[in-house]
Amino acid sequence: MSQKDRTERLLNLLFALMASARPVPKHVLRDVIDAYRDSPSDEAFERMFERDKEELRSMGVPVETVEGSDGLGGIEGYRVAADAYALPEVDFTADELAVLGLAARVWEQASLGPAAQRAVRKLEALGSAVVVDGPVGIETRIATAEPSFPVLLDAVRHRRPVRFAYRKPGADAPEPRDVQPWGVASRRGHWYLVGHDLGRGAPRVFRLSRVVGTATAYGAAGSYAVPEGVDVAGMIAASAPRPGTLSARVRVAPGRANGLRRRATATTPDGDADVLEVPYSDDEALAADIVGLGAAAVVLEPGSLRSAVVRRLRVAAGTGAA
Repeated sequence: MSQKDRTERLLNLLFALMASARPVPKHVLRDVIDAYRDSPSDEAFERMFERDKEELRSMGVPVETVEGSDGLGGIEGYRVAADAYALPEVDFTADELAVLGLAARVWEQASLGPAAQRAVRKLEALGSAVVVDGPVGIETRIATAEPSFPVLLDAVRHRRPVRFAYRKPGADAPEPRDVQPWGVASRRGHWYLVGHDLGRGAPRVFRLSRVVGTATAYGAAGSYAVPEGVDVAGMIAASAPRPGTLSARVRVAPGRANGLRRRATATTPDGDADVLEVPYSDDEALAADIVGLGAAAVVLEPGSLRSAVVRRLRVAAGTGAA
């Protein structure tokens, strides 16, 4: 089975569990998810479902097993509680709302969209679930441009250590890291790896965009155990810098970089351009915005942000590594 097929199956299972206001019985999941329905036997379906359920849990998804209320010890079904998995409430700017509108259209055209929608419609038709309207707090698709994503996700599933070069914020050169992966998750548009850093002997959070090149898995499968009670999403949230703790000076052309201008706390004329004071919390995130402006924006300081922009430009030109 291809990586795409496995990813589609996992996403459809997640969508079905989160779209229902009540626990979904296992036999219903088999009927509404194409890959389960096509299983050659009950035993094959059971193995596939148990494996998928554990993979979702390893990625930080709180899949709950709900026991029946008849007192006989049976299982009523499975669910992912929205309040345990959804992101906290956020406020969106006009620009962010425009991006969300584009994302909704991407969802309609995504290769995984129709299959997930079919599953939800079948749940409704069977009367086994009440579909919840509105956002359910999941990524619309699991695809990512980060080259190490497939390797790290596979390492999480099979409990294999990984080795990669990692560039910390503000560092000019990457450092080697050996990590026992615990989980991979997305937060605010960026993917992260959570695991035990063997070199430092402590848990660490790594942003995938700072991994240089591609990670390599090594060692036997099942060579370590993930500690009980690991909260992947919580560790990622705790590691995030506070918004606006850094400040950048960016020289922009007249009439350009309106997004940066709205974020700026001060604007100083400089000949035929303006110098903006822009608060931010992450070099890589702001660098991605600035690179998209081309020659209309030049970073004056700090040096770490300027280096991040230059590195991205070299990658785009095919003359450097990410």
